[in-house]
Amino acid sequence: MINSTSHAARPLSVLICALGGEGGGVLSDWLMDIARKAGYAALATSIPGVAQRTGATTYFFELYPVPIEQLAGRKPVFSLNPIPGALDVVIASELLEAARCASNGLPSSDRTVFITSTSRTLTTAERTIMGDGRLDTSALLALVQSVSRVHHAFDMQRVAADNATVVSAVMLGALAASGVLPFDRALCEEVIREGGRGAQASLHGFAAAWQMIAQKNQQAAQAQQLINLIGDTEKKLPELSGFPIEIMDMLSLGYDRVNDYQDKAYGQLYLSRVQSVLDAERRADTASQNGFQTTREMSRWLALWMSFDDIVRVADLKSRASRRERVRHEARVKPSDVLAVYEHFKPGIPEIAGLLPKPVADRLLAWDQQRLAEGKEAWSMPVKLASHTVLGTALLRLIAACKYIRRFGIRYAQEQTLIEEWLSAVIAGMAEDTQLGYELALCGRLMKGYGATNERSRDHVLHVMRHVATTEHTTPAVRADAIRRAREAALTDEAGTQLDRVLKELGAPARPIKAQPIRWMPRTKNTN
Repeated sequence: MINSTSHAARPLSVLICALGGEGGGVLSDWLMDIARKAGYAALATSIPGVAQRTGATTYFFELYPVPIEQLAGRKPVFSLNPIPGALDVVIASELLEAARCASNGLPSSDRTVFITSTSRTLTTAERTIMGDGRLDTSALLALVQSVSRVHHAFDMQRVAADNATVVSAVMLGALAASGVLPFDRALCEEVIREGGRGAQASLHGFAAAWQMIAQKNQQAAQAQQLINLIGDTEKKLPELSGFPIEIMDMLSLGYDRVNDYQDKAYGQLYLSRVQSVLDAERRADTASQNGFQTTREMSRWLALWMSFDDIVRVADLKSRASRRERVRHEARVKPSDVLAVYEHFKPGIPEIAGLLPKPVADRLLAWDQQRLAEGKEAWSMPVKLASHTVLGTALLRLIAACKYIRRFGIRYAQEQTLIEEWLSAVIAGMAEDTQLGYELALCGRLMKGYGATNERSRDHVLHVMRHVATTEHTTPAVRADAIRRAREAALTDEAGTQLDRVLKELGAPARPIKAQPIRWMPRTKNTN
């Protein structure tokens, strides 16, 4: 937020790009009303667009950032139209309009805060092409980002639809939260309320956009704080000393996650594993031409794998105060409202056995397998906890406290064994070829989900490592490409259909077919 009393202060300029019917004029009027109420001199002009989706209506708003009462009778001089390179904010309700503005040279990378929607309203030219005539979204975003000092992009149309309002309210929320204009949030909401009909929906859209930009600003501040920490690693983060700066941001996040998941000793295990990959990459790439990309990816996916989801982790996350506040915000709970939240769990034998020592766990799992072989359903225990009550929260925290016995469970031992197998494969691949080690490191992306989804993803990782990465009579480059193809296929669909097709093309063994019990259902009177 700018708060200047200098006589040489320059006006703050905002260019609004909106399509017809999106309330760009309403947004411009809101800004003028807010400026008047706040005691600032301002001016707004507009340039109408044309029909058939070939251009937007642009609104130009300028504000002098010194209150009128401090100007001693002087009056600022404003422009009637935007000046290229002299815009403080560009806000666009549609991505192509943002790119159009960027290509016209209006924003500048050393001054402009660019706020744009990622949504598209296709042009006539895009619609008339027989095939897919849509412009490349990533290229449009890259163009916008290249001419921005700060860049915010999100789907404004979706936010507006979710809150049953028009996009102008969302644009105002994003603009107010950016901090460029000296406007208080309460004053913005007061002006919206004065609009009468539809004001409540507009307030919801305003609040949603404000929250998104505020969170992004907070994340940017945290990232900057992390960069500052890197400069003094020995003093502030002694555990991370010795690691290259190229991986420090990802490594720090991974280390914090693993510490939060288990304990500090588990965090040290994480760092030692990353260090082993770093040493292998340094041996393979002595010039560090790739910026330690393999170690960086390992620090990301290793942290996620080591903090695997189980019932203990779920209970921990569900019982946190931050989660409770997020639920209240998403449910739009007023201070006078009472919110009741019920958590549903349905742990089965594998989830329960995962926390038990191997002898006990094996007996439980064998009993469950016997039930399945007899055609019975897998045993599970549905649980409904009222987390808004003291008892419900206490039970969740009790389950979360089981993380201290997690180390003695069979699931923990199994996961560590598989992680070590993956780690060894990456290090061995790195010794042959840097690209081979990199592709193996990226296989950590396949590990995701909870329960059956996690089991399937684990099978995919193991199959790729054991049967694609170790293919004989091929060069490391060929194996690296095969791993990439198999990994991308596995990420295409959860069932593994595309993976099976690629495995066949590569000449690798097919995934084993798992036995499934046949259940005979008794005939009833309604059975045809």
